[in-house]
Amino acid sequence: MTTHAPQAPHASDAPHGAQGQHSAQAPHAAQSVTLPTSLDEAVAALTAMPAAVPVAGGTDLMAAVNAGQLRPAALVGLGRINEIRGWQYQDGHALLGAGLTHARMGRPDFAALIPALAAAARAAGPPQIRNAGTLGGNIATAAPTGDALPVLAALEAVLLVAGPLGQREIPVSHLLAGREMLRPGELIGFVRVPLLHAPQVFLKATGRTGPGRAVASVGLVLDPARRGVRCAIGAVAPMPLRPLEAEQWVASLIDWDGDRSLAPEALEAFGEYVGAACVPDQGDPVAPGVLHLRRTVSVLARRALGRALTS
Repeated sequence: MTTHAPQAPHASDAPHGAQGQHSAQAPHAAQSVTLPTSLDEAVAALTAMPAAVPVAGGTDLMAAVNAGQLRPAALVGLGRINEIRGWQYQDGHALLGAGLTHARMGRPDFAALIPALAAAARAAGPPQIRNAGTLGGNIATAAPTGDALPVLAALEAVLLVAGPLGQREIPVSHLLAGREMLRPGELIGFVRVPLLHAPQVFLKATGRTGPGRAVASVGLVLDPARRGVRCAIGAVAPMPLRPLEAEQWVASLIDWDGDRSLAPEALEAFGEYVGAACVPDQGDPVAPGVLHLRRTVSVLARRALGRALTS
């Protein structure tokens, strides 16, 4: 069974990009704070101050500072850069600003555009977190439990990164898997997402590890134009996992020209296929915790596909 799971990234706690300067020393106030009003100004500030940490919502940054894990020498605040706080349409895609907050993405107009990402944004935590946390920060921090990440992986989103040498594109899966990293002075400016005009679903299971924190999550989208199913499982590994063989198998069973229905047995088999691919055996006998997590993933995948096919 094939999963798309390269090595985990070395992620920064700094929203939108540049590498954070981690330290075990006690936190203290940054020596300087720069407040650019454009991406170009932000890139210039980060290039001039390589030790500076970019910050937007600061939900992950401040947690690291308060825990003594991060001691920023300088901060580059991104909250005044209006160009990254909204979205626009571009050749059948949505170009999402990295400064979009979870609260903004959870609103009905955005949900009509990219429903699975809106659902993930609404599940991102309590109101104070949703009001402050941003799409770019969720990506740059790359926490395994980041709710937006499996949705972006399933959508095969592409990052538009601004840097000293201009703009370049990075598939979001490459950044999350550590295959490509942000370079000094670079920031995530925008996220390009295809507008599929087809059902998509986000689901997650939570445990006792924190309020709303995922034990496992799934982002699943149908792509009728390519007659494909794309599924990404979050929280069970350092990056979202794509069960590619399960996707291809179930897509071959769907009547794309008809009602797209599947027999209950096929839905059940798809869930088990995804669970086995994303939560493999670890030792003999398999630990009860591994079996429980596999069952959780299987149920999420089955339900997500079932909802997508009947939407």
